[in-house]
Amino acid sequence: MINKDKMPVIMGVAFVWFTTQFGGGFASGNQLRQYFVQFGVWAFATAFMAQCIGAFYQWYALRYAKKHEVYDYRSFNNSFYGKYAPIFSNLYELVYLVTIGVAPAAAFATGVSTMEDAFGINYWIGTVFVGVFIFVVAVYGTNVVRKVASTLSILIVAGLFLVYIPNIFAQWGSISANISASAANPAPAGKAIWTGIVYAAFQLASIGLLVQHAKPFAEPDDAKKSMLWGLGVNSVICLMAVLGLMAITDDPDFAQASIPLLILVNKGVAPELLRPIISILIVLGSVSTAVNMIAGMSNRVCTSIDKNFDPTAKPGKNVIIVTFVCTLAAFLIAQLGLNQIVSIGYKYLGYLTIPVIMIPYVVHMAITKFDTK
Repeated sequence: MINKDKMPVIMGVAFVWFTTQFGGGFASGNQLRQYFVQFGVWAFATAFMAQCIGAFYQWYALRYAKKHEVYDYRSFNNSFYGKYAPIFSNLYELVYLVTIGVAPAAAFATGVSTMEDAFGINYWIGTVFVGVFIFVVAVYGTNVVRKVASTLSILIVAGLFLVYIPNIFAQWGSISANISASAANPAPAGKAIWTGIVYAAFQLASIGLLVQHAKPFAEPDDAKKSMLWGLGVNSVICLMAVLGLMAITDDPDFAQASIPLLILVNKGVAPELLRPIISILIVLGSVSTAVNMIAGMSNRVCTSIDKNFDPTAKPGKNVIIVTFVCTLAAFLIAQLGLNQIVSIGYKYLGYLTIPVIMIPYVVHMAITKFDTK
């Protein structure tokens, strides 16, 4: 099992960003299609742009957190927003609540859609299985899931390499033809750029949870080194996936498929071997994401109900009830369908994040001369 505590701190924090972005939703190809690949040749520039935006904002937050020694998101926000903290700290709470409302639903829908598309499991049977599994593990087994979450992310990325690398070589003719076709009739550049910014924005919704990882840094400048490493790794993986999906943009099912990656797998190299491997990893990654988010919401609500609440103790009535309600909410939102959650739910999360995080951070940089004044 991978232990970030044993990694060099700078690499370990870069790895946190890595595991945050590359879960089941990314692995399915749905997010990539909605926010990048549908715009054809622009996808490469906008995907890299989104990674640069993420690295830039996260560098500033991590550097600030270490310099001012504020490592939980509430303390960080109260310090960062200063006299405007009563407004923006509470608005960030709203961003956080929306995040843990949308993300588990997307994870839920990803898991069920993958089971249906890859293994032919009836939608409702898959829904019941995933729902019961998430509920039980969120109540009793979150510590185990948290311990294996990073390992799962690595396995997902290993699976993506296993799928994308051979298929990029094997389907290079289709990739180059589709890129040439999109270059000859390009999508509107403005829309492609804006959509990439929205992707970067909703990824930044969890920036307040990242700052806790600045504590082990030796100095604030370690944040820059860490995010440069993160930018390199995340960009390579993201661009690899965009390039691979270009092979199937002319497929009639590509625009509406819940799990576009399976189209690539089914058309590509050794589908009988790779389809079950990547599908199982997507399901496990999605379920682990949903468990962590729902458990986080449950702990938050139970703490507000009982100030003496101990999340490590045997789960009581409040934990069971709140976890059930959160799982039910994820199930209900998931019924909108993965395409709708990714294209609409994440889009509006991005819209909310822009005025709460992206714009205030730029204002802070300007007024404080990048926190030197």
